[in-house]
Amino acid sequence: QVQLVESGGGLVQAGGSLRLSCAASGRAFSSYSMGWFRQAPGKEREFVARISRNGGNTYYADSVKGRFTISRDNAKNTVYLQMNSLKPEDTAVYYCAARSDLRVSTVPSEYDYWGQGTQVTVSS
Repeated sequence: QVQLVESGGGLVQAGGSLRLSCAASGRAFSSYSMGWFRQAPGKEREFVARISRNGGNTYYADSVKGRFTISRDNAKNTVYLQMNSLKPEDTAVYYCAARSDLRVSTVPSEYDYWGQGTQVTVSS
């Protein structure tokens, strides 16, 4: 089992940047692929980015490609989401999630563990 705690959210103006962190504790962090998801009010949780166990494989939603970067530091048991050129439509609660299956995924229901979320608000 793994516990996840997100941090780094906040209020930022459009065009600004934020870096989210997700610290993991528990079972070996490097045995999980990791994902970032977000949920805006009244909307379903949606995929943002995911990264493989060793960090060598990343994948992004079209809506954030070229603006967001996911990375991980297995020595620090942490996954990051660098968010640049933020837009008001990026406003949401951002969640990190861990998946123990060998295969990577963009489907929320296929992730095993979730953090509590961190609010990101982008003002216009």
